[in-house]
Amino acid sequence: MMASQRINDYRQWLVFQRQEQLSREHQGISQRLEDARVTPNQVIQAYRSMADKAATEGACYRTLFLRESDETSALVCEGWLFIRRVLSEGNTTRVRATLLETFTLDDGILSPGDKPARKVTLEIFEKLDINKGMRTDVRVDCLETPEDYHFITLMDVARGDLRPHLK
Repeated sequence: MMASQRINDYRQWLVFQRQEQLSREHQGISQRLEDARVTPNQVIQAYRSMADKAATEGACYRTLFLRESDETSALVCEGWLFIRRVLSEGNTTRVRATLLETFTLDDGILSPGDKPARKVTLEIFEKLDINKGMRTDVRVDCLETPEDYHFITLMDVARGDLRPHLK
């Protein structure tokens, strides 16, 4: 096997390792949120806090989300969200944000700015889970691209140096 082929195989293996790590992380965080019975109001307040920090400090927050790859599977992707606004109207709450993707299985590990920033609108809602005795869970899904859903944005992982990549 040629050295360049070995290096390509190794890089591909690293991408698959990262995919598995992010899948476990997303699943673990989802379970903790479910066990804590996080309410939509708590999630809305968290996004409002993130929007305040984004406005004052330029903070972007690490986010994990699922992307449908075909009809039967979804893969975890990673990125940074800059929360611009949180809009509540009636029973609907939407979050206007800018997403910088930093990992997808197709693209591998990306540096901020490798892909153009994408404006997204996220919707926060309660999802009824009949498999767990009619229990409700909070979900955050993307409206523009329905194949991107179940966003989990981590308030404790922020950075303020991504503003140049948001345009």
